[in-house]
Amino acid sequence: MFSGGRKYRNNEIKVYLKPDACVHASYCYRELIEVFDPGRRPWVDMNGASTDRIIEVVNMCPTEALTWKWNDEDKNKDISVDQTNHVVFRRPELLEIKEPDNQENPVSVKIMKDGPIVIKGDFTFQYSGNKKAMKDGIISLCRCGASTHLPFCDGTHRKIGFEDK
Repeated sequence: MFSGGRKYRNNEIKVYLKPDACVHASYCYRELIEVFDPGRRPWVDMNGASTDRIIEVVNMCPTEALTWKWNDEDKNKDISVDQTNHVVFRRPELLEIKEPDNQENPVSVKIMKDGPIVIKGDFTFQYSGNKKAMKDGIISLCRCGASTHLPFCDGTHRKIGFEDK
């Protein structure tokens, strides 16, 4: 089972995010805003660019905050050293994780103290006439009512001092 961050996938690769390792060098969103958009929830859209381009940008990350691996485990056996952020070099413990292709991720809902509602897993989210199927997704929903991206949280609760009652 994966722990210690977030995981995003497309048909070819998984990208792992370890937020506490991020130094905000900003390569991800400066180079590929179509995939890595901090103003969007979820902020990673693995269908926003080609797999090769996503790998190229993940390899720019100077830390282990962003790493990647092939969904086809055989492809993970012979990785060249120029693939600097492949998990074999940055987070080899992730190579041991075996996940079935049709794995279902149950939905979890967490109400953050003085913050948003965080929903993770496989689910369909409907709001304001929009419908989005989330596969291994994560969204944060505003509880303070002051977000400029309702129904999503944009962090405004911290600026206005929102507190649970």
